[in-house]
This record gives sequence, C-alpha cells and structure tokens, in this order.
Amino acid sequence: MRRILLDMKIMLLANLWLVPVLAGLTGAVFYLVAPPPPMSAVMATGSEGGGYAQFGEKLKAVLAKQGFELILYPSKGSKENLQLLLEESGEVQLGLLQSGLEREVDSPQAQKLQSLGSIYQEPFWLFYPADRNIDRLEDLLQLRFAYGTEGSGTQTISQELLRTNGILPADYPTTWQAIGGKRAAKALLEKELDAGVFVGPAESPLIQQLAANPQLRLFDFHRTQAYEARLPYLRGVAVGEGLLNLQANSPRQDIHTLTPMATLVVNEEFNSALTALILHAAREVMQDGTLLDAPGAFPNPQPKTFTTSEDAERYYKNGLPLLQRYLPFRIASLADRYIILLIPLLMVLFPLLKAIGPLYRWRIRARIYRWYKHLREIDRQIDNGTLADHLDSEIAQLEQMQDQLAKVEVPLSYSSELYDLHVHLRYVIERLHTLRQQQQSS
Repeated sequence: MRRILLDMKIMLLANLWLVPVLAGLTGAVFYLVAPPPPMSAVMATGSEGGGYAQFGEKLKAVLAKQGFELILYPSKGSKENLQLLLEESGEVQLGLLQSGLEREVDSPQAQKLQSLGSIYQEPFWLFYPADRNIDRLEDLLQLRFAYGTEGSGTQTISQELLRTNGILPADYPTTWQAIGGKRAAKALLEKELDAGVFVGPAESPLIQQLAANPQLRLFDFHRTQAYEARLPYLRGVAVGEGLLNLQANSPRQDIHTLTPMATLVVNEEFNSALTALILHAAREVMQDGTLLDAPGAFPNPQPKTFTTSEDAERYYKNGLPLLQRYLPFRIASLADRYIILLIPLLMVLFPLLKAIGPLYRWRIRARIYRWYKHLREIDRQIDNGTLADHLDSEIAQLEQMQDQLAKVEVPLSYSSELYDLHVHLRYVIERLHTLRQQQQSS
C-alpha cells in the first residue's frame, strides 16, 4: 500500500505542469464565453386594467417562478410602446404592439426591432345604443362618438377603418372625442356618449362590463372581406350569439368583428437568450386559450410584422432548448454557453492528454538519465588520459553521487532502470579505484 501511495505521489508531482495549463484553458473559457443573460427586463404594456396590462401581470407571475423579474412599464398603448422601444435610452427592452403599427416605422428604425410573434387576438368592439339602428360606419356621423385615446392602438384602427369609408374624425370636432378605455366606457354608460370603440380580449373586464349592459349593442362588421383586403393586418372573426355574456345574451345574434394581433416586439437592448424563456412563459399564460382563441394557439409567428427573431423562429420550430426543459433557466443558460466552447476545448485537451504518457515517461527517466552525463565525461577523460591529476576528487564525487542516488524515488515500473544506474555508477567507481592503484604501484 505504501508503495502504491508513493507511486501516485511521484506521478502527481511529475504532472504538476498540467495545473497551470488547465488553469489557463479554464480561464480562457470563462473569458471567451458570453456573459449570462440578465434576470430582469422591462416590458411596456398599456393603461391600467387594459388587455396589455392584464397579460403583463400574468406573464410576470409565470416568469417569477424561474426567478426572472419582469418589470412592467405602463403606457397609453401601442403607439407609445413603439416610441419607447425606439428610444436610445434602452429603458424598455420589449413591449406589446398592435399588428399594423409596423407600417408607421421607416426602414432604418424597423431594423432596430424584431418580433417574437403574436400573443393573442385583440378584437375591435364598437358599442352603440340598443335603440339605434347602426348598419354602416356612416351612421355614426350624427352620434357622440369616442374613437380612442391619442397615441393608442385603438385610435389607430378606428382612424384606418373610418378612412377606408371616407370618414375623417377631424371633420367632427364637436361630437367626436379622442378618448378611450375606462374614461370612454364611463361616459358611454352614463350616456354622455352615444358610441365608443374599444380594443381588447373578450374576457377584458371593461368589455365584459359593456357587454352586460342591456342598453348597449355590438356593431356587426359584416363586410369583413372588404376590410381584410384593404387592411391586411386585420382579420375577420365570428362572434357567436351570447359569446361575451350568456346571461345578457351579448351579442344578441351572431356578428363579425375585426381583430389585429397583440404582438411581442423587442429592440436591440433585449438579450436574445431570453427569447425562449419569454415565449414559453407566454405559452403557459395562453395555454387554456380565451373565448376567441383556441387552447395552445398562441403565441405563434403569424402574422409577420417586424422581422421575426431567429431565436423565436427556433423556438416555434423546436420548442425550448434541451437543457431548459430539465433545468432552471439560469443554470441551463450558463450550461448552453459553456457547451458551445466545450468542443474547441476538447480539441485542445485531446492531444494534450495523449501527450501525458510520453511526457510522464520522459520526466521519470530524466531523473535517472541525467546522472549518465557525468559518467560519460569520466569515460572520455579515461580514454584521453586526462583524469590522473584529479583522480581522488572524482572518486569522492562519484561516491557522493552514489549516496544521492540512493535517495532518488521512481515508480516501481522504472526500478530496473534505476538499478542499472546503480550498477553502472559502481562500475565506474571501481574502475577509478583500479586506476588509482595502478598509479600508486607505478
């Protein structure tokens, strides 16, 4: 056992050179690998109580399970979210935008933004008094009408729909108001307004509140194909009788409405390593679907708005990265980065490890063979006849070497070479003793 431990000690000491080499390679890996992704991000949502804000709160709760902090940035809506994403400060890294807003961004700015896909449908709802007969948008001209808050996606769609019908809100400054959300709903319920438009999921408390009011009715966009042809970022969706509220039977008959998509857009400040995490959390939020969205239908890469992120495309094709399926995000993301450098590291280590055996043998034998240098020098002096003047000092030096050699330790497998050196050294010493005797007798 003692011999085995001694051999192991010798082997470790002989290969100590590996320590700085491996330390250097490990340091290079940590230096070259990309830093870990941040564990927080800021997302622009929308007004309090709106569909964007509700989705943001649900997404935040799901991400918190992975230790990720999603900071919600309230705004007036899609247009302000777009402006926040384009700001140089980079305070906001991702935001919810209404499909169609991409048309308002010029090419240089559009290159700064990427889409992670659509998150859910956000239908366009037009409520008007139940005692009125509203068949076309032209019928709104004589009504007190709210067409959406300035800077909101609701106003953007309203203006586009009205424009396709040859109507400009600016032509009706006394009766049409640029308000929306809770403010418009309150005015509508208190009959300060006759009609108003709202954009949001069918489950939105605001939409549910209006749908439950028997004095209000939903407008039927029965010419959906005509609108889709002119506004391709919208699509028609059927809303069955009673879908919004069975008790109030709202709507009172099958109708059609138009819907853009709530899309998740990121800017250059967003860390792409977070893409799969965000999309998977969004999928968990939407896993049960909505009144209008089938379970598992969102998120998805359609419709195309801004250029879809490569990481998002990869997620839609393959799902979560392998390690993220079994490990917490923080650990999996770190492992992903080190695995990338593992192949080149192995390419360096493989020949290095192959060299360990020959280098080890060379280092052990070097402990033995270095003694032969002096023995060969003595042989030359004997042959040249130049040893006679310092014969005694050479004998003393060789005997001292013999004592030192007794302390040399080598693995058991190299003992034969060590014993050969002992024999050769003794042979040279005896040969010098013979020469000294011959010198004294003469």
